[in-house]
Amino acid sequence: MHLNLTSKTAVVTGASRGIGLATVRTLTAEGVRVMGAARTITPELKETGALTVSADLSTAEGVTALFGSALAELGGIDLLVNNVGGGDDVAGFLDTDDTQWARVLDLNLLSTVRACRAALPSLIERRGAIVNISSAASRQPAAGLVAYSATKAALGSLGKSLAEEFGPQGVRVNTVTPGMVRTAVWEDAGEVGSQYAAGSGIDLAEFVRQAPKAFGITSGRMTEPEEVAALITFLLSDVAGNIVGADHVIDGGQIKTV
Repeated sequence: MHLNLTSKTAVVTGASRGIGLATVRTLTAEGVRVMGAARTITPELKETGALTVSADLSTAEGVTALFGSALAELGGIDLLVNNVGGGDDVAGFLDTDDTQWARVLDLNLLSTVRACRAALPSLIERRGAIVNISSAASRQPAAGLVAYSATKAALGSLGKSLAEEFGPQGVRVNTVTPGMVRTAVWEDAGEVGSQYAAGSGIDLAEFVRQAPKAFGITSGRMTEPEEVAALITFLLSDVAGNIVGADHVIDGGQIKTV
């Protein structure tokens, strides 16, 4: 299958690791000129050969800086992947205060709103495409990640609205909803996985081993970042030219509802 992405330009947020890094690598391999943005530019991101910008995309200033650089260095934007995001610490609703809500809203929702607003003039001109990254938590909200779940659910609604408004102008907007993905979020100390492990009274390695069964993943394993990146890349391509306003789940069968 030829995706015909050679010579396209793309901006990928949250590009330093995990799904974002895998997406930069996949797009670059397809011949796309990519600008990857993250708070911290990791050696792995530098090694992709992508252009990079260090920016805090939870702020309006960070988004403005990113897209100023992208338009100047890429000459225009064909593709946008809004992957930046993060979760609150595992805590109950009554322990999640306004400051925490505001932080998660800025990072998970408003970063995408601002990025789309900044990129859309170029995307309209070039008849481009957007993929926003949600989470299975948007469909199966869990106690302990209330702000994260709510903001990720909002991304699905945002994607539908943008697709409806800008689809007639040639811009395709879709959402990708991953389940558990084998990234630092689950495997590194101090991240969400380690908090769940501590709450379960087991060490992190054992939690990771048990997680697919505990979370009801039919395939018996976590999704790999490269698998999510492949789906994102397909949706950005002209091969997916009539997929508009859709939400594609990639979760190994974790979500059981119709």
